[in-house]
Amino acid sequence: MTPTTTRIPLLATLAVAAALTACSRNNDEDLTAGQRLDGAVADAKREANETKRDAQQAMNDAEMKSSRAADRTAEVTTDMAITAKVNAALAVDDKLKATQINVDTREGQVTLTGQAPDPQSRERAATLASAVDGVKQVNNQLVVSRNS
Repeated sequence: MTPTTTRIPLLATLAVAAALTACSRNNDEDLTAGQRLDGAVADAKREANETKRDAQQAMNDAEMKSSRAADRTAEVTTDMAITAKVNAALAVDDKLKATQINVDTREGQVTLTGQAPDPQSRERAATLASAVDGVKQVNNQLVVSRNS
């Protein structure tokens, strides 16, 4: 075979391949104006639906975070109220009012720290704290003073 006779079938094969590729393409130029408009409307609807889903998910996430924040704020407010009530109860007790007792409340659990003048006063402080509304547990870490 000569180089010219090899080139002709090769060129013919390439031409047929190019023609088949051109036929199988779906160019926008081949579509009517109505078909292009329908495609654009379908694309816009799809994008709008995706945006709507994303916005709904963002709203759901924000509501959940807001609800958690509100719950936490209510919990902190309740803990502060419990602490104030326990402090008030300790302040009216004759033996405990002269002592420095620290009250810490977290999620309804009261921790008492500091010194008590005697073992009975230590137990009395725990009893007074546990009688306050909303107290779930009392962790009595009061130490009895050595000089009593």
